[in-house]
Amino acid sequence: MSIPERVRTRLVLSQGRADAAGVATALRDEGIVLGDGAILALVAQLQRDTAGIGILEPLLHQPGITDILVNGPDDVWIDRGLGLERVPLSFASTAEVQALAQRLASSTGRPLDEAHPSVDARLGNGVRLHATVPPIAVDGPVISLRIPRSQPFTLDQLVEAGAVDADGAVWLQRIMAARLSFLISGGTGTGKTTVLAALLGLVPRDHRIVIVEDSTELAPDHPHAVRLQARMANLEGAGAITMRELVRQTLRMRPDRIVVGEVRGAEVAELLTALNTGHEGGCGTVHANSAGDVPARIEALSLLAGLDRAAAHALLAAGLDAVIHLERDQHGRRVIQGVHLLAVDGHQRVRVTPALVRSAARLVPAAALPALEAMVTARVPSAAPATS
Repeated sequence: MSIPERVRTRLVLSQGRADAAGVATALRDEGIVLGDGAILALVAQLQRDTAGIGILEPLLHQPGITDILVNGPDDVWIDRGLGLERVPLSFASTAEVQALAQRLASSTGRPLDEAHPSVDARLGNGVRLHATVPPIAVDGPVISLRIPRSQPFTLDQLVEAGAVDADGAVWLQRIMAARLSFLISGGTGTGKTTVLAALLGLVPRDHRIVIVEDSTELAPDHPHAVRLQARMANLEGAGAITMRELVRQTLRMRPDRIVVGEVRGAEVAELLTALNTGHEGGCGTVHANSAGDVPARIEALSLLAGLDRAAAHALLAAGLDAVIHLERDQHGRRVIQGVHLLAVDGHQRVRVTPALVRSAARLVPAAALPALEAMVTARVPSAAPATS
């Protein structure tokens, strides 16, 4: 183990500070003798390593990295849009990984220990932190960092990146102009928040967007976007502010568009109710393996809000117009798989029908495209038809 690693480990275990006195003490305890100049250089290196996100800090500033995953002291991965890549970074020990996780959690005011072995929070620089430690992390502490872009993608940039073709982008513009209500579905890491932020950037500048999130991630390029964030209960179990309560509050904030960053619980009832009471253009994201799974996913979430199956499907059919589904292609790139419309079948259940589906890197017409054309034209009669 190198001298910096030995000293860093000693500081972690003793909870010492990475200043001249702390480093000198750690060197003495390790039986290492260095000159004054070498000690000052070591202090500067250790301070770089222990500030921000420690030895992971250089990754934070590399363009294109969206996720940093630490599974153990010698098991660090990144995602820059082409799938997961292992990187040659190592912590000195498992204890150092745990110390970093606890320090990051502490900076957000959240505990992370055996009594509270997981944390989901937003760091001061906007990075989304999720960390777990033993006993629930069986093999040792695990850290997941989601890195926001300094500037959100525009729709044109999504076209350049290959997430959608130019004709598909025209359809997305028409959906936004017609104020259709929609959900963006997909698995973890498929780019749902990125696409939603880009689409919200198309909302007219004189419209008011009110965004509700469990942990703030959406930052659309729009001058009138109001962001609300839920709050967990404190250690005494008091002070919680739920997503459901926040969605209810948006109705009193004169929104032109209500946005739920991720629909994941009972707040789905308030969102569907809002979409059924004149709030057009509402949208959000939801985890689903396919567009066809979205109705069942919404039904399951609605049960948490006390809605039965019939009520959930009735509200869904009347309030939601479309589902935009994302996935990763065979190269690991995040792409829009298709645009789907909702319809009620003979059993009064909502089903999705594709209007546009991805084929050979393009969104091509599918069965429900005439219905989508009629829908957007009825709401924006002057809009020119899109080509596909």
